[in-house]
Amino acid sequence: MATQATAQHRISFLRIAITLQTLTIFLQAVSAGLLLTASYGETLHSVGARVMYGASMLYVLAAVLAWKPGGGSPRPVWHASGFLALASVQVVLGIAHIPSVHLPLGVLMFGLSVLALARR
Repeated sequence: MATQATAQHRISFLRIAITLQTLTIFLQAVSAGLLLTASYGETLHSVGARVMYGASMLYVLAAVLAWKPGGGSPRPVWHASGFLALASVQVVLGIAHIPSVHLPLGVLMFGLSVLALARR
Protein backbone atom coordinates (compact mmCIF):
# COMPACT_ATOMS: atom_id res chain seq x y z
CA MET A 1 0.00 0.00 0.00
CA ALA A 2 2.76 2.46 0.89
CA THR A 3 4.64 1.54 -2.29
CA GLN A 4 1.60 2.28 -4.43
CA ALA A 5 1.09 5.66 -2.76
CA THR A 6 4.77 6.50 -3.24
CA ALA A 7 4.61 5.53 -6.92
CA GLN A 8 1.54 7.73 -7.40
CA HIS A 9 3.35 10.60 -5.70
CA ARG A 10 6.34 10.22 -8.03
CA ILE A 11 4.11 10.07 -11.07
CA SER A 12 2.28 13.20 -10.02
CA PHE A 13 5.61 15.00 -9.46
CA LEU A 14 6.64 13.95 -12.97
CA ARG A 15 3.35 15.23 -14.38
CA ILE A 16 3.76 18.53 -12.53
CA ALA A 17 7.30 18.91 -13.90
CA ILE A 18 6.12 18.28 -17.48
CA THR A 19 3.20 20.68 -17.01
CA LEU A 20 5.54 23.38 -15.72
CA GLN A 21 7.89 22.83 -18.64
CA THR A 22 5.02 23.03 -21.15
CA LEU A 23 3.71 26.22 -19.55
CA THR A 24 7.12 27.90 -19.56
CA ILE A 25 7.62 27.06 -23.24
CA PHE A 26 4.21 28.53 -24.05
CA LEU A 27 5.10 31.68 -22.12
CA GLN A 28 8.32 31.88 -24.12
CA ALA A 29 6.24 32.07 -27.29
CA VAL A 30 4.21 34.89 -25.76
CA SER A 31 7.33 36.77 -24.70
CA ALA A 32 8.81 36.26 -28.19
CA GLY A 33 5.82 38.13 -29.55
CA LEU A 34 6.46 40.87 -27.02
CA LEU A 35 10.01 41.17 -28.38
CA LEU A 36 8.44 42.75 -31.46
CA THR A 37 6.04 45.09 -29.70
CA ALA A 38 7.24 46.05 -26.23
CA SER A 39 10.43 47.52 -24.82
CA TYR A 40 10.47 44.99 -21.97
CA GLY A 41 10.00 42.00 -24.32
CA GLU A 42 13.70 41.17 -24.51
CA THR A 43 14.08 41.14 -20.73
CA LEU A 44 10.98 39.02 -20.28
CA HIS A 45 12.14 36.53 -22.94
CA SER A 46 15.61 36.33 -21.39
CA VAL A 47 14.24 35.66 -17.90
CA GLY A 48 11.76 33.19 -19.36
CA ALA A 49 14.60 31.28 -21.02
CA ARG A 50 16.24 30.75 -17.67
CA VAL A 51 12.97 29.61 -16.11
CA MET A 52 12.29 27.25 -19.04
CA TYR A 53 15.76 25.76 -18.71
CA GLY A 54 15.24 25.27 -14.98
CA ALA A 55 11.89 23.58 -15.70
CA SER A 56 13.67 21.22 -18.11
CA MET A 57 16.19 20.34 -15.40
CA LEU A 58 13.32 19.75 -12.96
CA TYR A 59 11.77 17.40 -15.53
CA VAL A 60 15.01 15.36 -15.60
CA LEU A 61 15.08 15.23 -11.80
CA ALA A 62 11.42 14.15 -11.63
CA ALA A 63 12.01 11.45 -14.25
CA VAL A 64 15.01 10.07 -12.34
CA LEU A 65 13.07 10.10 -9.06
CA ALA A 66 10.15 8.29 -10.69
CA TRP A 67 12.42 5.67 -12.24
CA LYS A 68 15.28 4.89 -9.86
CA PRO A 69 13.58 3.85 -6.60
CA GLY A 70 10.79 1.89 -8.29
CA GLY A 71 12.97 0.15 -10.85
CA GLY A 72 10.62 1.12 -13.68
CA SER A 73 11.46 1.84 -17.28
CA PRO A 74 14.25 4.38 -17.88
CA ARG A 75 12.37 5.70 -20.93
CA PRO A 76 11.10 8.89 -19.17
CA VAL A 77 14.68 9.68 -18.14
CA TRP A 78 15.81 9.42 -21.76
CA HIS A 79 12.93 11.63 -22.89
CA ALA A 80 13.68 14.24 -20.21
CA SER A 81 17.42 14.17 -20.97
CA GLY A 82 16.75 14.57 -24.68
CA PHE A 83 14.49 17.49 -23.93
CA LEU A 84 17.18 19.10 -21.78
CA ALA A 85 19.58 18.71 -24.72
CA LEU A 86 17.05 20.44 -27.01
CA ALA A 87 16.64 23.21 -24.43
CA SER A 88 20.42 23.65 -24.35
CA VAL A 89 20.55 23.98 -28.13
CA GLN A 90 17.63 26.40 -27.99
CA VAL A 91 19.42 28.63 -25.48
CA VAL A 92 22.60 28.65 -27.59
CA LEU A 93 20.62 29.50 -30.74
CA GLY A 94 18.84 32.31 -28.91
CA ILE A 95 22.06 33.81 -27.62
CA ALA A 96 23.57 33.54 -31.12
CA HIS A 97 20.47 35.27 -32.58
CA ILE A 98 19.68 32.55 -35.13
CA PRO A 99 15.88 32.89 -35.37
CA SER A 100 15.63 30.72 -38.50
CA VAL A 101 16.39 27.68 -36.33
CA HIS A 102 15.47 29.06 -32.88
CA LEU A 103 11.80 29.63 -33.69
CA PRO A 104 11.03 26.27 -35.36
CA LEU A 105 12.90 24.46 -32.58
CA GLY A 106 10.74 26.29 -30.04
CA VAL A 107 7.60 25.12 -31.81
CA LEU A 108 8.95 21.56 -31.92
CA MET A 109 9.80 21.69 -28.22
CA PHE A 110 6.31 22.89 -27.35
CA GLY A 111 4.76 20.09 -29.40
CA LEU A 112 7.00 17.47 -27.80
CA SER A 113 6.25 18.80 -24.34
CA VAL A 114 2.49 18.68 -24.97
CA LEU A 115 2.91 15.14 -26.28
CA ALA A 116 4.87 14.12 -23.16
CA LEU A 117 2.17 15.69 -20.99
CA ALA A 118 -0.57 13.83 -22.87
CA ARG A 119 1.25 10.54 -22.36
CA ARG A 120 1.42 11.05 -18.56
